[in-house]
Order: sequence, then C-alpha cells, then structure tokens
Amino acid sequence: MSGSPIIRAVGLGKAYGIHGSSWRRLQSLFVGGSERAEHWALRDVNFELGTGQCLGVVGHNGAGKSTLLKLIAGTRRPSTGRRARRGRLTAILELGAGFHPEFTGRQNLYFGGALIGIAEAQMHRIEEETIAFAELEDAIDRPVKTYSSGMTVRLAFALVTAVEPELLVIDEALAVGDQHFQRKCLERIDAFRKKGCTILFCSHSLYHVRQLCDVALWVDKGRMRGCGPTENVLAAYETHVRNLNAADHVEGVADPYVVSGEVPRRAASSARLLAVDVAGLGEGDPPVLRTEDFVVRVTAEVPGGECPSLAVMLERADKVCITAVGTHADGVVPLRLGEDKWQATVPFPRLPLYSGEYTVSDFLLDASGTLVYEQWIDCQRFMIVYPTLEVGLVRLPHKWS
Repeated sequence: MSGSPIIRAVGLGKAYGIHGSSWRRLQSLFVGGSERAEHWALRDVNFELGTGQCLGVVGHNGAGKSTLLKLIAGTRRPSTGRRARRGRLTAILELGAGFHPEFTGRQNLYFGGALIGIAEAQMHRIEEETIAFAELEDAIDRPVKTYSSGMTVRLAFALVTAVEPELLVIDEALAVGDQHFQRKCLERIDAFRKKGCTILFCSHSLYHVRQLCDVALWVDKGRMRGCGPTENVLAAYETHVRNLNAADHVEGVADPYVVSGEVPRRAASSARLLAVDVAGLGEGDPPVLRTEDFVVRVTAEVPGGECPSLAVMLERADKVCITAVGTHADGVVPLRLGEDKWQATVPFPRLPLYSGEYTVSDFLLDASGTLVYEQWIDCQRFMIVYPTLEVGLVRLPHKWS
C-alpha cells in the first residue's frame, strides 16, 4: 500500500481463554496454571495503511472485525504480533459507553473529553460548536440519564469527532440518530478523509465500503482472507457469500446498494420512495416481460427540495446481481416533478438475459449516493422467456468465423 505508514500490523492475533467453570476461572486469577482452552478471535493479520487511505474491514458476524479494530485502537492487547501507529487517534466503537448518567451533557463533554485527550482549555474553545453539532442546546444541562438513546449517541459522536484526528477507527457507527444527523455524520467523516485523515471502517454495508474505501480487508473466522484494492477484495468476498447462500448457511450479507443484511421493506424516514414502475409486464405470477427493452421508472419524495439520487438493482431470483446503477454514479440529475418530488427513468435496451425469474430493487439516496434514505428490496419480480439452446447468464455479442 502506498503512502507514509500510519498503521502497521504484523502477525496480529488475539486469543481468549475458555475455562471449564467459574471456579477454574477464579483459580487461574489467583493461582495460575489452570488448564484452559483457547479461542482465537484473530490470528496472523498483516497490513499497512498510509496517510489518507481508507480501509474497509468486511466479514461475517464473529469473523474478528471488531477485535481487529479494538487492537488497532489500543483498547485490547494483542496475544501475538505487534501493531504500530502514529498520529492522533479517534475511535468510534461504542458510542456513549463512557458517559456518567448522573452528569449533565455539558459535564460529560469535559469528563469524556479528558478521557480521549482533549484538555479542559481546548474543550472550552470547542464546547459550543460541539453542542451545536449534536443539536442538544436545549438539553445540554440536563443529566444524561434523561436523554434518549439517540440524544446520547449524538453527543458522543460530536465529542469524539470534535477534534480532527489523523487516524479514525469506526466500528458500525454510521446509523447514528435520525436521517438528518446520519447525513451530518457521513459528511464529517468524508471531510476528514478528504483532508488526509487515515480511516479504518468496519461495516456490513458493502455499498458504503465501496463509497468510502480505496482498500479493503476481508476477515473470515479470525484469519485474513484478502487485502488490497476494494473492488478486488469485495468481489472475492461476494463470491464467498453467494456460495454460502447456495448452501443455506449465510447470516445475511449486504448487496451492493443495501445498508445491512437485515433489510427493512420500508425504512422510517421523511424521504421516501413513492412508486416503482416496470414497463412491458404481462399477466402471471410472476408476470412475463413482453417487451424487448427493460424500462424502470422510480418516483420519490424528498422534503426540503434536496436533489436525491435514485438507484435500480436487477438480480436473478437466486440473488446473483446482474447490475446496479444509480443517477449519482452516472452523473444524471433526476427530473423534478414538483417542490419535493423527483423521478428518473432508466431503460436497458434489448435486455440480453436468458429465460428465468428476476427481481428489481430500488433505492433512494442522498445526492452523493452515500446515505441510503430508503430501499425497496425485491419490489418487483418478473419472468423472461427467451427460447434458445444457449445457456448462461447474459447473451454476449459474438461472431463465429
């Protein structure tokens, strides 16, 4: 990896002892030498990360991703190997875990700030800006125990990102607060990245890994399965996931435009999809596509006049992705129907697919394509009937000679 190393991990591993009983655990603390089994949460991880690079860490639940981030952040000690890092570190791991419930929000800013290395004088200078970012001006002098969970994590995120870091470690912390605040968080993280901050980003959202990261690390059962350019690593990971899907052993892993493996049919948000229309469908369940061209029209509502991005994903019924396209990726602005309504139509001329069942999923995103406002997964199923002796996924142009 290029650039001056901010992080270097060499043979990094973490093992936890498994004792047969509470008595044996207690015995090992005072006497030592008690026999125990070991569980390796992580083993033999090696990588370097340069200034300004963003590394996405992917893998199933229990693969060792969070353990890796805790070792890098220094909240866990490695059992084997070593890690070296330099520069100011900010770790977004368990937001709000260190707050004292009896202290006010303002008191917790100073208390929590001291724990992460923000001196009192510096906190005094950034106090009002931090409170304003958290949008807690009216509640800042109330005890944190009176806060909702959303208010607590907003205060925590504002605190840990109040001072620009040189190294930012994020563990599944993008779903912070409501839709409006999520966007602020993503914009702040992206601003850090553009200013040269080095980022470790752990997520089940392969879409966000693709959007934010230039390199990726795949961890599986505690071991590193791949590390390198994002698309190369994610392609291998997605192939692995499809194989698990075929064997009915998958935990639920994100598709290219999906926020997480557990996908709601309709997310609770002010911005929303209104309609998805597929032209040329006939009768039947599922209906048969009657036209040679495949045309999808998406309509959405976004209060406040913000121009969104609209995306369409076409999959085979067994969840093999055929294509996923978005207006933001193609540099297209959706058509404005009114103050808050937007529409985009995407035709796929002479759709070159063989006979089979297919599904359409649609997504409403912010203009940059980073924040997913709403997603309709498998909102339309249809059949294609193409009589031929040929087999495969798509009909590629070819010429015999």
